[in-house]
Amino acid sequence: MKKIISTVVIAILLVVTAVFAATTGSIKMGFWEFISALFDVNNETMAAIRDLRFPRIIVAIFAGAALSVAGALLQAIMRNPLADAGVIGISSGAAFTKLFIVSVVPTLFFMTPIFAFIGGAIACFLVFALAWKSGLNPLRLILVGIAINAMFTGLTEAFISFGGSLNASASSVLGSSLAFKTWDDVTILAIYGSIGLLLAFVMYSWCNVLALSDKTAQSIGFNVTLARLAIAAVAVLLSAISVVVAGVIAFVGLLVPHIARRIVGHDHKVLLPFTALLGAFIILLADTIGRTMIAPLEIPASTIMAIIGGPFLIFLLRKG
Repeated sequence: MKKIISTVVIAILLVVTAVFAATTGSIKMGFWEFISALFDVNNETMAAIRDLRFPRIIVAIFAGAALSVAGALLQAIMRNPLADAGVIGISSGAAFTKLFIVSVVPTLFFMTPIFAFIGGAIACFLVFALAWKSGLNPLRLILVGIAINAMFTGLTEAFISFGGSLNASASSVLGSSLAFKTWDDVTILAIYGSIGLLLAFVMYSWCNVLALSDKTAQSIGFNVTLARLAIAAVAVLLSAISVVVAGVIAFVGLLVPHIARRIVGHDHKVLLPFTALLGAFIILLADTIGRTMIAPLEIPASTIMAIIGGPFLIFLLRKG
């Protein structure tokens, strides 16, 4: 009963936040006016909200869900509560390949999601390959991941410094602001994100089995290596497509799964959908607060998550 109530509460909060985000800002609209104008194609105010705010809201929801579920998947396969796409270098690997393609081969811009996936997959492979030593050690995984993250971040900065012409485009390519998102962005994130989320929900039983030791899982005929590779690929897909559209938003995959586990437990059949819902709500809330708190100036959602996620990471480390 607690799980059902929690899910309903978060779903209601998500809808309320979405309506508040749509009706608040430089263009204001009352709640009942918003409801009545929602399907009115001739309402100019509603048309502006539909074109300017709806894409931003939907991108925030999908990015939050994708990054949160990716974090839960990575924590399951690495057996490490600190695993997150932003911490272990997957996001920075995807961001570097995105910048490289957009700057060097702009004609392949439409294939950016695929190249970002490849960059994230390379980063994930390096983490596993370099951290593996007679098994997976949680501490070694995180240390190697931090090193890989630093390496790709350094490559990105070095690439930008090669030419002044790149600096102008780098901010738009690597920026983590959800402002000025379009319906094209929504389409890209919704298609790839939905595929990744559906695959993640299908793999919930594999995540539960990976909570056992490798020897125990293998003794019941479970292919641990195949499961890790498949789940890691889904996590990389979710992280990469979020980087392509929303930029690098750190700590989401670290923060949200821990909160979700405290509310609904460790069974991934319930944990993964709830994590997606909670992540969508938190990113949308962060973006809405950042957009309205000191309007007309904006604080990116990534900045708010960094402010929250940094102390949370310290708290986890203090708990051991």
